[in-house]
Amino acid sequence: MAKMSEGMNYAPKGKPKPVVKKGEFAFAAISLDHGHINGQSNGLIEAGADLKWVYDPDPKKSRAFAKQFPQVKIARTEEEVLSDPEVKLVAAAAIPSDRCALGLRVMAAGKDYFTDKTPLVSIAQLNQAKAMAKKTKKKYMCYFSERLHVESAIFAGYLIEQGAIGSVIQVLGTGPHRLGDPKSRPDWFYKKEQYGGILCDIGSHQVEQFLFYGGCKDAKVLHSKVANYNHPQYPELEDFGDATLVGDNGVTQYFRVDWFTPRGLQNWGDGRTIILGTEGFIEQRKYLNLGIKNSGGNHLYLANKKGETYFNLTGKVGFPFFGQLILDCINRTENAMTQEHCFKAAELCVRAQMQALRINPAKP
Repeated sequence: MAKMSEGMNYAPKGKPKPVVKKGEFAFAAISLDHGHINGQSNGLIEAGADLKWVYDPDPKKSRAFAKQFPQVKIARTEEEVLSDPEVKLVAAAAIPSDRCALGLRVMAAGKDYFTDKTPLVSIAQLNQAKAMAKKTKKKYMCYFSERLHVESAIFAGYLIEQGAIGSVIQVLGTGPHRLGDPKSRPDWFYKKEQYGGILCDIGSHQVEQFLFYGGCKDAKVLHSKVANYNHPQYPELEDFGDATLVGDNGVTQYFRVDWFTPRGLQNWGDGRTIILGTEGFIEQRKYLNLGIKNSGGNHLYLANKKGETYFNLTGKVGFPFFGQLILDCINRTENAMTQEHCFKAAELCVRAQMQALRINPAKP
């Protein structure tokens, strides 16, 4: 198979800041179908966790992973990992449609589960995950990297909590991605039953951010649509999608996701989040600079009644938030998200996908 495209290999690294002692928290990596497993593992290691095992049915993937993390042992079977009493958590980036089934096996083995986004692709899977979490008292958590592994996104949460923009009214999100060389993508990427649809897949980031920044416990999908505008050779690929939601507290959201990042952009996507409040607004531009001298990427702009301040966060706030927050969740302090929040984000992106109107651009 051809080499995975850059988006599938995105693996942010930060500054080590352990929150557990060496030997106190062992984890394993299973199912390496998406390169996000590297970012998941990096964050946990930076927080002090010990990467003990890796397993994938394809030995080539396990060997490639071991080159990046030479401390890891390659398991012969999944059961070898799940039967190890020292392993407290399994991180995984399976094919989206397979993520829930793997999580059920992990929790049944007495371990917490940390999956790549989207965490599941159907309401039936959601109900199964909820039931297993209730039965085993184990966590089923998700790598919503666009909030948990981005400095400006974490800082925005702090600012909102401090009242910097008053009460949040709306969360506007865009999640453009680069498709790259279509041949570099695995077969499952083009099969809707396996990737779950664009709103369920990459749209899960935007839904999770809406719930978090808007302080919503629940929400309704008012409208959603998906389309294949420019890839007729892949009829099951949705290259565009958008949705409108309203939270149980009245906060609204509009988000758009797509696979149209042009080759001329320096990275895989100019993802943005704009949070409107009663006394100001915050704009995050997570992976691209604004053209301001020495701004770098990953920054936040704040304007409020007290004045305007531009924050360049790269290297200034520090980047170990992700691993700390995830381990806090697993240890039940839940600083990053509650189990209910994770499941609600998963539910809403699935419902948006289910409700979406398929648009045929050739027939307006």
